[in-house]
Amino acid sequence: MSERGEPSGKAEPSDGEGVPQAVRESVGEDVIAEVEANVPDWDDPFFDRVSDRLMFSYDLEKDERVRGETWDLFGRMRIESQKQFLHRSINFANHHVDEYLFARRVARVRAGDLDRLVDLADDLADEWITRDEEHQGTEFSFVLVAPDIPDDVRRAVESWSERTLLKFGYYGHYEVNLVVVAPEREDVVASPNADVWRAFALWRAPGAERSSGGLLARLVRAFRR
Repeated sequence: MSERGEPSGKAEPSDGEGVPQAVRESVGEDVIAEVEANVPDWDDPFFDRVSDRLMFSYDLEKDERVRGETWDLFGRMRIESQKQFLHRSINFANHHVDEYLFARRVARVRAGDLDRLVDLADDLADEWITRDEEHQGTEFSFVLVAPDIPDDVRRAVESWSERTLLKFGYYGHYEVNLVVVAPEREDVVASPNADVWRAFALWRAPGAERSSGGLLARLVRAFRR
C-alpha cells in the first residue's frame, strides 16, 4: 500500500480525532478516563496524536529500549480466544494472538534499515514467543517516521511479505510488517498486512479505511490462519 499527498506542512487535527464513537458507545466514561490516564505524553506532537488513535488497542510505552535500541513509541496487544462448554471454567481451544509495535523517527531511511528490522524481528521471535499449541500468531510491526520515502524503500516495503511457521504451523506463526511514513509530505507506504499505517496517516480521518478493514478484519484474518 502506498499513498502520496502534496506537501502541506503539519496536518491539523481532524474532527474525527479523539475517542472513537464506537468506544464511547461500548464503555463508560470512567473506563475511557482510566485508559487516557495511563497513556504517556510525548513531547513529539506527531507521536502524541498517533497515541490517541492507538490507546484503545495497544498498551503504549514511550522511549522503550529493546536490544539496545530506543523506540519513541512501543505498543503491545494480546487477543485471546477460547471455546466454553456449559460454564466458562470448562474451556478448550484456547489461543492467543500477540502484536508488538515499534515506531521511531529517523533522519533518513534506507533499504538496509528494513533488513535490520527484519533481523531484529527474527531475534525477538526466538526470545518472546512461547512455542506451544496456544500460540496462534505474533506480529512484529515496525514504523519508521522519516522526512521522505526514497523510491527503493517504497518498492521494498510494498513488495515485502514474510510469515514464518513455527513447527510447520503447529505452534502458530509470526509475521513481520513494515511501514514508512513521511508526515510532512503526507506520504506513507506499508507492506500488505500492516494495517497499523492508518494510525500514522494523520492527514486522513481515522475512519478512512481500505477495503481490507480495520482491527476486526485483522482479528478474523489472524484466527483463520
